Amino acid sequence: MTGARAGLGSRAEVAEYLRVPVSTLDRWARLGTGPRYARVGRHARYRWSDVETWLLERTRRAGRET
Repeated sequence: MTGARAGLGSRAEVAEYLRVPVSTLDRWARLGTGPRYARVGRHARYRWSDVETWLLERTRRAGRET
Protein backbone atom coordinates (compact mmCIF):
# COMPACT_ATOMS: atom_id res chain seq x y z
CA MET A 1 0.00 0.00 0.00
CA THR A 2 1.31 3.43 -0.87
CA GLY A 3 2.33 5.32 2.25
CA ALA A 4 2.43 2.06 4.27
CA ARG A 5 -0.35 3.02 6.68
CA ALA A 6 -0.96 0.50 9.41
CA GLY A 7 -3.72 -0.02 11.91
CA LEU A 8 -7.18 1.49 11.78
CA GLY A 9 -8.44 4.73 10.29
CA SER A 10 -11.42 6.77 11.36
CA ARG A 11 -14.12 7.73 8.90
CA ALA A 12 -12.68 11.26 8.77
CA GLU A 13 -9.16 9.96 8.05
CA VAL A 14 -10.39 7.65 5.29
CA ALA A 15 -12.49 10.42 3.76
CA GLU A 16 -9.44 12.68 3.71
CA TYR A 17 -7.32 9.93 2.14
CA LEU A 18 -9.93 9.30 -0.59
CA ARG A 19 -10.62 13.04 -0.94
CA VAL A 20 -14.35 12.65 -0.49
CA PRO A 21 -16.66 14.20 2.13
CA VAL A 22 -17.33 12.18 5.29
CA SER A 23 -21.00 12.21 4.29
CA THR A 24 -20.06 10.22 1.18
CA LEU A 25 -18.50 7.49 3.33
CA ASP A 26 -21.63 7.56 5.52
CA ARG A 27 -23.80 7.02 2.43
CA TRP A 28 -21.53 4.28 1.06
CA ALA A 29 -21.69 2.53 4.44
CA ARG A 30 -25.51 2.65 4.43
CA LEU A 31 -25.61 1.32 0.85
CA GLY A 32 -22.90 -1.29 1.45
CA THR A 33 -20.81 0.04 -1.45
CA GLY A 34 -17.85 1.55 0.38
CA PRO A 35 -14.75 0.03 1.96
CA ARG A 36 -15.25 -2.62 4.62
CA TYR A 37 -15.28 -1.29 8.15
CA ALA A 38 -15.73 -2.49 11.71
CA ARG A 39 -17.78 -0.97 14.49
CA VAL A 40 -15.77 -0.25 17.63
CA GLY A 41 -18.40 0.89 20.05
CA ARG A 42 -20.23 3.67 18.19
CA HIS A 43 -17.30 4.37 15.88
CA ALA A 44 -16.59 3.07 12.38
CA ARG A 45 -12.97 2.00 11.92
CA TYR A 46 -11.35 1.03 8.64
CA ARG A 47 -8.37 -1.24 8.12
CA TRP A 48 -6.11 0.59 5.70
CA SER A 49 -5.54 -2.67 3.82
CA ASP A 50 -9.32 -2.95 3.25
CA VAL A 51 -9.47 0.65 1.99
CA GLU A 52 -6.61 -0.02 -0.41
CA THR A 53 -8.19 -3.29 -1.62
CA TRP A 54 -11.52 -1.54 -2.19
CA LEU A 55 -9.79 1.20 -4.16
CA LEU A 56 -7.84 -1.29 -6.30
CA GLU A 57 -11.06 -3.14 -7.12
CA ARG A 58 -12.41 0.11 -8.56
CA THR A 59 -9.33 1.02 -10.57
CA ARG A 60 -9.99 0.94 -14.30
CA ARG A 61 -7.79 1.19 -17.32
CA ALA A 62 -8.20 4.24 -19.50
CA GLY A 63 -10.52 3.58 -22.42
CA ARG A 64 -12.14 0.48 -20.92
CA GLU A 65 -15.54 0.30 -19.30
CA THR A 66 -16.12 -2.75 -17.13
